Amino acid sequence: MPSPRLLVIEGNSPQTMAEHVAAGGVPASKGYSDLLRELLPGAAVDICYPGDSAATLPAGEALEGYDGISITGSALHVYAGGPEVMRQVDLVRAALKTGTPVFGSCWGLQVIAAAAGGSVRKNPKGREIGFGRGIRLTEAGRKHPMYVGKLDVFNAPTVHLDEVDAVPAGTTILATNAMSAVQSVEIRTNGSVAWAVQYHPEYPLRELAAIVRRIGTRLIGEGFFADEGDMIMFAQDLDLLDRDPECKRLAWRHGVSKNVLDKKLRVSEVANWLELQVLPMRVKRGRG
Repeated sequence: MPSPRLLVIEGNSPQTMAEHVAAGGVPASKGYSDLLRELLPGAAVDICYPGDSAATLPAGEALEGYDGISITGSALHVYAGGPEVMRQVDLVRAALKTGTPVFGSCWGLQVIAAAAGGSVRKNPKGREIGFGRGIRLTEAGRKHPMYVGKLDVFNAPTVHLDEVDAVPAGTTILATNAMSAVQSVEIRTNGSVAWAVQYHPEYPLRELAAIVRRIGTRLIGEGFFADEGDMIMFAQDLDLLDRDPECKRLAWRHGVSKNVLDKKLRVSEVANWLELQVLPMRVKRGRG
């Protein structure tokens, strides 16, 4: 029996990936693929790069050949348009016609919504950075398999400036908070099912630290930090807490809960997607 095959769609441009690595992070697609292999040992994970105009992308039968497709975050904006965005919208629209289970984080949610007929805007409430606070499951979310093992109210790693403002037909909103009415969804369209979240269950705290360093000037301008030293200290705290999740001093200082510090709890949405969407579809297709 062949190994499960998964595809990760990298949402960023080559320039942003390079900037993120220079800030001490790893490309979003590498972090995602490493997590998928950890959660589903033996899986073969491919990566594609639609934000790179020179990259070759899978289509049609190739997309259907995967057992699951996940989409990373991105520094792009759906409403900005342009080739980097539209190549991704078109790719995800094609994926949503195959019946292959899809999962998206942050940009992944936004591009799935756009591909299915919804719309995305710059959040009028501003940026949500560091941790999404008080994410609350809706009644549908409390019953949904993506949230098996999750508390009804939780915090999660997050960084986003945009939000879904009009959901497409076939959408069930699963979670919300004070910053964004759409914190997670299930979207059913063209016979496909997509689960997507506005936050980043796949991010360890060191990746948040790298993002803070990469976009720090903007964050200072938006009032999140007083100056560069303040920003660097926050990033250092995240790095330290990543290495020592039991550090009560830093967890208390930044209000970081067990939902974030316990990796099994943090990544449970992705783990549930693999167990309850990807593997059953693999069996249904006669692959496992």
